[in-house]
Amino acid sequence: MAKTGFCDAKPLLDLHKKAEEKRVPLRAWANACGPKERRHPAEGSEPRGGLKVEPRGGLKVEPRAGLKVEPEWRWVKANLSLSCLCEDRRLQVSTHDGIITGYCENVGLLNECSDNAVLLYHHGIQGLPCLRSLVPSLLRHEVEKAMEKLELIWDRAYSWDMFVDMMRNQYRNTFPSTELPRPFTDNTRTVLVDWLIQVHEVLHFQDETLYLAINLMNRGLRQITVSTANLQLLGVVCLFLAAKKEECLLPEVSELCYLMDNGYTKRQLLRMERKVLCGLQFDLSHCPPLHFLLLTAAVARSSTKVVWMARYLLELSLLEGQCVVFLPMQLAGAALCLARRVLQEPPTPDGDTAWCIASSIHIGSEMALLRIMHILAAAAAKAHCRENRATFVKYSSAETMYVSSHPVLQNASCLLALPPLQT
Repeated sequence: MAKTGFCDAKPLLDLHKKAEEKRVPLRAWANACGPKERRHPAEGSEPRGGLKVEPRGGLKVEPRAGLKVEPEWRWVKANLSLSCLCEDRRLQVSTHDGIITGYCENVGLLNECSDNAVLLYHHGIQGLPCLRSLVPSLLRHEVEKAMEKLELIWDRAYSWDMFVDMMRNQYRNTFPSTELPRPFTDNTRTVLVDWLIQVHEVLHFQDETLYLAINLMNRGLRQITVSTANLQLLGVVCLFLAAKKEECLLPEVSELCYLMDNGYTKRQLLRMERKVLCGLQFDLSHCPPLHFLLLTAAVARSSTKVVWMARYLLELSLLEGQCVVFLPMQLAGAALCLARRVLQEPPTPDGDTAWCIASSIHIGSEMALLRIMHILAAAAAKAHCRENRATFVKYSSAETMYVSSHPVLQNASCLLALPPLQT
């Protein structure tokens, strides 16, 4: 352990100890947005120019009647003229009789970053041209219902604005490559992430806290100078900062030191906290892929077992250093697609229609989605026999419907019949 910079931590892998307790459901984004009052105009009154209070605070000048204003975002639909759209926007995509729904803030975004700015639906809606034109409006309606059901928003009137903000903010703090600064390796990072998952379970934190902590750790490894001896301290500090942002009750600093077998003092932990905050410029914002996963699953009318399987695959992505370069929506979409392939639930007419609508949220090219599915399938196939198996144990309980012990996952790469990656 001395070579990896870890102290002799307390044993934490007894994850079944409180499996009978009910897990805290996905809570509302109380830290991000509270209930706000919206002022509605009186009936029959005409809108006039002036000041308008935006949903997230601030003032905005309203245009007068007759003036045309370019919207902040727009949906670009391609029904039958797919080749024309690809030629006009220079989109390097391939699909089979599908729908491309492009979300962008401006035209330049599609031209500069076409692979990341395209929402691609792969499966196609054959023989239903009327449904193709209705996908954007149906998606908006389903997103509003899903966010209200998941308690991600207080007021349904702001649901679509919240979704647009989620889609935009996931591009912040992205990683250009998977490389780690020396002397750290992917194996060292995997050991640390696996240990943090155990600490997260022992402290009974929210799932959002774990995803934020791993994101802060990934950014901290690349933006601040950390020695190998302080790597475990960095991980605990990132978990502590994530808890400060997401949790209502926090552990004492002395408790965190105890979990590290008192290998670090309170002073060292607080100094590292200050160093991380300054290195990250106090930017602790992150849109976790778990929110995209639950939102997409709600729109797709996925069963409870599919959701648990997708959550298991998504948490496995935290252990894989190759996944840090992908967007949260891409990880969530790949996990849900792979979960559906593993379980092979019988299709229903309502389920197929809902999946068509949910599939239009996927971002990026089909090759990127396929690449993530291969990574997750390989990770799931070796999860039961690897040393770092905290996630496997976590999802092998009755509460999680034993999804990690599903027999198909033990040979996922072959049994799922995934198409081979093209190099």
